[in-house]
This record gives sequence, structure tokens and C-alpha cells, in this order.
Amino acid sequence: MTTGRRIAITGTVQGVGFRPWIYRLARELGVAGQVHNDARGVVIEAFAPERVLETFVGRIGREAPGRVRDLFWDPIERDPVTPEFTIDTSLAEGAVALSIPPDLTTCDDCLAEMRDPANRRYRYPFTNCTFCGPRFTIALDLPYDRPATTMAGFPLCPDCLAEYRDPADRRFHAQPIACPVCGPKLRLTPPGSGDALDDAAALLRDGAIVAIKGLGGFHLACDATSPEAVAELRARKHRDRKPFAIMVADLAAARRIAILDDAAAALLTGPDRPITLLERRYDAGLAPEVSPETPLVGLFLPYTPLHHLLLAAVGRPLVMTSGNLSDEPIVVDDDDDRLTPLCDAVLGHDRPIATRCDDSVARIIAGAPMILRRSRGFVPRPIALRHRVLHPVLAVGAHLKNTFCLAHGDSAYLGPHVGDLDTVLASEFFAEAIERMERLVHVRPEIVVHDLHPDYHSTRYALERGGVTHVGAQHHHAHVAAVIAEHGLAGPVLGLAWDGTGLGSDGASWGGELLLASDGGFERLATLRPIALPGGDAAVRDVWRIALALLDDAYDGDAPLDRLALFDTIAPGDVRVTRQMIAKDINSPRVHGIGRLFDGIGALGLRHHRSHHEGQVAMAWNHAADGPGTYPIAIDRTGAIAQLDHRPLVRAVVGDLLAGVNPAVIAARFHRALVHGGAALVRDAIAKVGVHPIALAGGCFQNPLLTEGLCAELRDLEVHVPRAVPPGDGGLALGQVLIGATVTKGSAAACV
Repeated sequence: MTTGRRIAITGTVQGVGFRPWIYRLARELGVAGQVHNDARGVVIEAFAPERVLETFVGRIGREAPGRVRDLFWDPIERDPVTPEFTIDTSLAEGAVALSIPPDLTTCDDCLAEMRDPANRRYRYPFTNCTFCGPRFTIALDLPYDRPATTMAGFPLCPDCLAEYRDPADRRFHAQPIACPVCGPKLRLTPPGSGDALDDAAALLRDGAIVAIKGLGGFHLACDATSPEAVAELRARKHRDRKPFAIMVADLAAARRIAILDDAAAALLTGPDRPITLLERRYDAGLAPEVSPETPLVGLFLPYTPLHHLLLAAVGRPLVMTSGNLSDEPIVVDDDDDRLTPLCDAVLGHDRPIATRCDDSVARIIAGAPMILRRSRGFVPRPIALRHRVLHPVLAVGAHLKNTFCLAHGDSAYLGPHVGDLDTVLASEFFAEAIERMERLVHVRPEIVVHDLHPDYHSTRYALERGGVTHVGAQHHHAHVAAVIAEHGLAGPVLGLAWDGTGLGSDGASWGGELLLASDGGFERLATLRPIALPGGDAAVRDVWRIALALLDDAYDGDAPLDRLALFDTIAPGDVRVTRQMIAKDINSPRVHGIGRLFDGIGALGLRHHRSHHEGQVAMAWNHAADGPGTYPIAIDRTGAIAQLDHRPLVRAVVGDLLAGVNPAVIAARFHRALVHGGAALVRDAIAKVGVHPIALAGGCFQNPLLTEGLCAELRDLEVHVPRAVPPGDGGLALGQVLIGATVTKGSAAACV
């Protein structure tokens, strides 16, 4: 007896060949009915004997492509319209579940076709199929069908149309498919003498800089083995020391450049293809200018046919860095005049990019991947929320490393990496990306969550939006809430929130916090002893000022500066004025940031006077660490909340410096002292408030020595580390969403 079921499926189920797969399964099992995309995912009306339907539903749950999150079904009382199974027109109304996947790495079958001289897609740089190719970056609207993508302007030729309509073909209902006859085409500007790709490869081999249009924007590429080419790229991009990412042809090439274990190799070759931070080999032939001052190199493998073709044609590793001036959004248009001073030629094409999407960055920490920048390959994959959001929430993130988050129902969608909101162009991209995500999800937020800092551009943007409830979320509470959200924790948790600085609910700058936190609130249990920043933000750049503040605090103004090499080249007048600023509390705000402690001690140990980019000294101090031992660090329990007292540590560091101890040993001892101090704070808190899960949150936990050390020290407890969401400000918006979701429309406009 034939029965019917209406099956609703949510998850990443559009743009992955889900409907064609369902079609083939239905035909195989003899199921009648139809399948279509709708606003939340995929809907199937299926008719067959009950035992066949049981098999049909079971195989969908086990075998379907993409990521099935939820599968629900209800009985259908009527008979099937036809005895066949069909793919029907997509429907869209109301709020949607953003069910398309991120852009998908080129599959092996498409690569094989592209490399086969007998295939009609031989060397075609836009080859794709149901299982690979552009998705999010070409989507204009949902449901995900060709007319709602930037491929709408490329009508299918008869051969491609036949593939698209053939249920037995790998390209059945593949929305972005194309071929040399009907699809996008490369173009080199200025044009060369022949094939655009071959001419671009020749330019790269000759030391030129070429802008290359990828999935989510342009890369600036040059020969990574040429010191001259890399130095020229640094000069044009205005990027003095920050490392460049390197694209290599395959895993074998990656092994020649970096040291890979199985976990790193799996991350490097996985479908997401992030830039992966690895320990470099110094005999690999890379130009030293690629990653100065660090033993790490950021490697990634080709993820589009164009990348594969280009790497093969050049025959060398290529620098592939974002196509922009430092601190500006990545360029997406071929005719953007910002590219002109940055490169010698532009390898573009006529397929428009709907959404900017930079490359993601990841690293293996504590035995598993940690996403440090979440963008291409991961966006717009949703984070499942433990509780449904009653009113749509927009969280606007921080000022640096900005990423926003839009949540409705039980899903939170982190947007692509925006970056620092210091320029007009970055601020425009930020607003544009939010508007596009709202359009894709078909919702308008009713709650908008922002950081407490009034001068953040993201805060100003949030407060300018009318007709919504505005919620201010404390920075470190949001960091901890992001871990709660990612891991689906019930709370409360003991959250160790360590970063540079973030505005506290008392108006001071926090950054070395231990919080007892849930999504709805927090209690501050402990912090770092405050550090003076003479000159305010100037001290974050001129890090010798922070070192001086730490020394004067630890030695009551009588530190042996004349015996410390850091101060040999600092003008005595500058030292004198800075000490007076500290002593008289003139433009010397006190901050509690662990990141500032790294800056000050790193400046002492490495003799660095200045930080040229955010985190430079802290990262160099981490990379330097190698050796036995630890330093004392105290806990001051005399105040209202406990303080991690760094003064004994500072005095021990100075003692070792004066004794001529290797800076690598000093750095290692410094890291262990912080690990022991952090663990001691946690155990002190447990004695007072009981055992709770531990959350490590904040940008300092991108440092593997801290994260792995604390995981080891607290191995008898339940410790949660950020994995799918960055621990730093790039993940802040997810925590803001959780905080905002506790506020119903019309309630108080702050949650601190």
C-alpha cells in the first residue's frame, strides 16, 4: 500500500547536489513525488510503500551530500500527482535558513577533466560541478538557483544544458556550471601576446607582481623564491614585516617547505583549504622576506581550477596575499583603480563576485585545528545554537579583526572576515556585508548588540540603527559567551578571557579576566594587576614604554635601566618624561591586558622598541620560547577581586637578563609562569564557586604554549577551547549574539 510523507530537511543542503542525489535515490527505490528547495532548506513529498519510505528516509540521513542538520516528516493523505519523481521549482518566502555551503574546493573529477587534452574543459579555469566550485561568493539571493547567482549572465550552451538536465550526470542541476563556449573567460590587463594564463605565468616567473581574481576577491601574487619580488610587493602593499601567505601546488610541495604532522596535513588538504600556519624549513628556498621574524609560514593549497593551472604553469611557490593595501578591504572588481599601483598586471575575468571573502587562517593547537580567521571555506556555514533565538539578532563585533553575526531561529551566521574598521572603505564593506547577509537570510534584526566601547565604528553603526533594541555587551563576557555558544554549553562556566584590551563595565580596560559567566551575565572573579600605558595608544606601538611601566611598578621606580640593553638607544629625556607621566598618572591609563604584559616583557627580552603591527612583539616572544624552568607569579587576594601579580615575574626576568640567560629560555619561563598563574586563578575560583566547565577565550589563546599549557595544567577538569570560531575578536560577534538573545524586545538596553 502506497503512503506519503512530507520530509523537511535543514542544514547545508543547497548547492551541494542534494536535490539531484535525492532524485537518483528516489528513482532507484521506486519512490514517486517531488523535491524542491524552499526558504529553510529542502522539502520532499515522497510516495511509496511504508518499508520503502523507511529505507528512503534512512539513507537520506546516512548518505546524503552536504550536512543534514534536522530531518522532520509528516504524513501526506493524498495520492501522488504523477507516478514519477521530479525536481520542482524552488520556493522562497519569509525568513530563511541559509542552507548553501561555502565555496567548495575543486573536486578530483573536475581536475581530471581539466587536465585531459581530449576533454572539452581541458585547461578551462572555471570548471566545476555539483560537488565543487563557487557558492556563497556568487549567491545573490536564496533559494540557491542559477538565476539568483552571478552566473545568471552566462546562458548555458547546448552541451552544458544537456548535462544540467541529465539525472545521471555529475552536473545535474549544478548551478554554476560552464565551459569554454558559454562560461566566464580570463583576461590579462595589459594584454600579452597569447593565452592570458600563460602570459601571467611568464610574468610571475620573471619577477612581476600579478593581481589574480579568485573566488572572493583578488590576490596579489609573486614568486615566493625571489627576494626582489617579495620586497617589491611589501613596498607596494605598505606591509613592512607581517608574514605573507604562500600557495603551493600540492602536499608534496608543502612538505618541502614546512614540517607537517598528520593533523596539519589533513587541515591543509581538507575541503576548507585555509591558510595553515606551520613550522617552516629554512632550507626550502623561500625568500627570507616572506615571513621575517617568525619560524612559521602560512601555506595553503589551490582551491580553484585557476590556481591549479597557474601553479603548474609557474612551477614555483607563489606569494598569495589579499589584493589590497594593508587595512583596506580586498578588491573584487577588475577595473578597481586601487589595483593599479599594487601590481604589474591584472589576471581577471568576467564572472562578478557578489560577496567579498578573504582566505581563512587556521593552526593546529592542542592537537586539533583552531580557526584564527573565519572566512572563505567556512562562511556561511551556521553555528547551531543550543536555544532558539526568539527575535532576530545582529551582533556587530569589535573594531579590530571585525566579523559580524546574524542569528535567527536556532542558527547563527558569522559573516566573512571584514578586518580592522580604521578606514572609510573598511567601514563601507562592513555595512555592505551586513546588508547582504540580511538579504540572503530574509530577516531584519530586532536586537542589535555592540561592544561597550563608544568609539568603535561598529558601536556607532549599531546605535545608528533605529527601530531595534540596542544591547551593549562587555567585551570579555562576549569572548567567553562565544565559547559557550560554539560548544553548546549550558553555563555557567569559568571563563579565562585573556587578550590585549577591551572596555570593562567599570570603565577601565580589561584583558586578563577570570569570569563566572553564562549567556545572561557574568561575575568578575579575578584580573591581572594593572599596567600603566604612558601615552595611551602610543605605548601599544612604542612598547619600550610598557616595559618601563612594568619595571617601575616592580622596582618602585628604582629599576636598573642602565644595565638593560633595551634602553641603550632610548633618549634619556624620553625615559625621564615617560617616568614622570607614569608617576603622576598623566595620560597613562591603567590596563589589565595579558597582551600588554606580553608586549612589555617581549620588548625587554628581544630588545624591541616598537611594534609595527598588532601582536608583532607578543608573537615574536612566543616564537622565541625554548628552554626549561619557570618564574614566580603571585596572586594578590587582598582586594575586592583577586589579581594576578606580575611583579615577581618582572624581577625574575630582569635577573636572568642581567645574568646573560638566553632570551629563548626567558621566554619559555615567562610562558610557564602565566600558565601556572592562570591555572591557580581557576583553582582558587573553584574553591569559592564550585566546579564548572572551563572556557579559554580571547586572542591570547592563539598562542599554543598558553593554550596547550593550560589544557595540561587543568586536564582533570572540563576545558573548552575555541575551534570553529576564532578565539580573538574575529569570534566576538558570536558571543554577542548569545548575550543579545537573552534580551527581549523592549527590555533594558545593556547587559553588562
